[in-house]
Amino acid sequence: MAKFPEADARKFKDIFVCKTCKAKVRTPVLKVLAGKSKCRKCNSDKLRIKRKK
Repeated sequence: MAKFPEADARKFKDIFVCKTCKAKVRTPVLKVLAGKSKCRKCNSDKLRIKRKK
């Protein structure tokens, strides 16, 4: 999707989407795997990685 690696990193690195309310959250992968990061909007801990279309 992106033409160069820097743009790809800006768009997709450490960005997760809440499965409940579809809000975007930028947080490290290890915090998501440990269950320590939550959605700011609905306070859910169910996050998925942002898809590359």
